Amino acid sequence: MELIEAVEGNTRFFIPGQDEDSAFPPGTAPVFYNRRMELNRDATVLLLQVLHPSDYIDTMGATGARGLRIAQECGITVTINDRDPRAVDLIQKNIALLNLENVTVTKSDVNVLLSGHRFDAVDLDPFGTPAPFIDSAIRSARHFLMVTATDTAPLCGAHKKAGMRRYFAQPLNNEYHRETGLRTLLGFVVREALKYDIGLVPQFCFAHEHFVRLHLHVRRGAPAAERTLSSIGYILQCPKCPSRSEQHGMLPQPAVCEYCGAPFIPIGPLWLGTIQSDTLLDAMVEKIPQLPLGSSRELVTLLTLCRNELPTAGFYDYHQLARRERRSPPPMEELLGRIHAMGFPATRCHYLGTGLKTTTPLPLLLEAVKGD
Repeated sequence: MELIEAVEGNTRFFIPGQDEDSAFPPGTAPVFYNRRMELNRDATVLLLQVLHPSDYIDTMGATGARGLRIAQECGITVTINDRDPRAVDLIQKNIALLNLENVTVTKSDVNVLLSGHRFDAVDLDPFGTPAPFIDSAIRSARHFLMVTATDTAPLCGAHKKAGMRRYFAQPLNNEYHRETGLRTLLGFVVREALKYDIGLVPQFCFAHEHFVRLHLHVRRGAPAAERTLSSIGYILQCPKCPSRSEQHGMLPQPAVCEYCGAPFIPIGPLWLGTIQSDTLLDAMVEKIPQLPLGSSRELVTLLTLCRNELPTAGFYDYHQLARRERRSPPPMEELLGRIHAMGFPATRCHYLGTGLKTTTPLPLLLEAVKGD
C-alpha cells in the first residue's frame, strides 16, 4: 500500500494513495479517507474541546484520522475500531508516527464491540447509512452520541423506498428536503433510543454537502424519554402550493390546506423543534480562534447560521417562491427586512443560500416576496 502524509489541524497521519483522476478518489484506495470530510472532523474536534468527554470511540476508523485528531488535539482517551485488518495496520502506524499513548486500537464488528462496552462518547461515521448500528451505539453511549449519514438520497426522498426501509419514515423530495433528511435521521435515532427509556437532546446538528451530522446528549430515564417523545411528529405539506404545517404525535392526523383545500401529505415521523444548543454553539465559536482548524472560516459561518436560524421544521426557497409569483427575487436582506416590518421573525438557514425560515402566513410571505 502506497502511503502519503496528510495533515489536519495539528495532526499528521498517513493515508493510502488515491487515483485523483477518478470521479471519487477515496473509493480507489484500499483504506478509505475523504478529504472533503475535513469540516466534519474539524467540527468534532471543536465540539469535544468544549464538551470534554472522559473517553471517546471512533467506531469505523479507516485511516484513524478522526480518532487520532481527538487524541492528539483534545487529549482525550480514544478507542479506534475497524474490522478491516489493513485499516488496523494503518491506524497503528499512525499512532506510532504521533507517539500517542492515549489510543487503543480494536479490530471488531461495530455492533459486537458496542454491545459489550460502554464509552462516554460514541461516534458513528459509516460509508452510507448508520441505521444498522444505531441500536448498539445508543446502548453503549454514556453521555454523547454522534452520527453521520451520507445516504442523503434515501433520507431526502430521492430514493423513497430505501428511505422508508432504513428509517421507518416517509420522506418527500421537496425544496427543503435537506432539512427533512436531517430531521428524519434524528427522528429515527430518537425512536431507537426511546425503547430503552433514553432521551436524546440535540446539541449541534447540521447538513453539509453530501452528509448529515448529529451531535446528541444522552439522558437516561423515563422523564427524559417522555420529553424527547414530545418532539416527534410530522410536517404536513400541501401538494399544490407551498403551504405546510407541523403536527406533533406518532401518527399523522388527516388535514387539508387552508389555502387550496388539498389534503396535506405527511412527512415523517421526524424530529420537530430545535436541533441546536445555543450555549454550546456560542462556546464553539469562541473556541475557534484558539485552534488550528483548516475549515475555521467555514465553521464560523456554519455555526453562526445554525445559532441564528429559527427552529421551525422546514424552510422556503424564496427563489422558488419568486418564480411561482413570476417575480425577480429580491436580495435576501431586503426580503428579511420586509418580513420583519410585517412583525414576523425570519432568518437565513444553513441548508441553502436561498433558504428562508419564517413563521409568516403564506399569503403575507408571498406579498413580501413580490414587494407590492
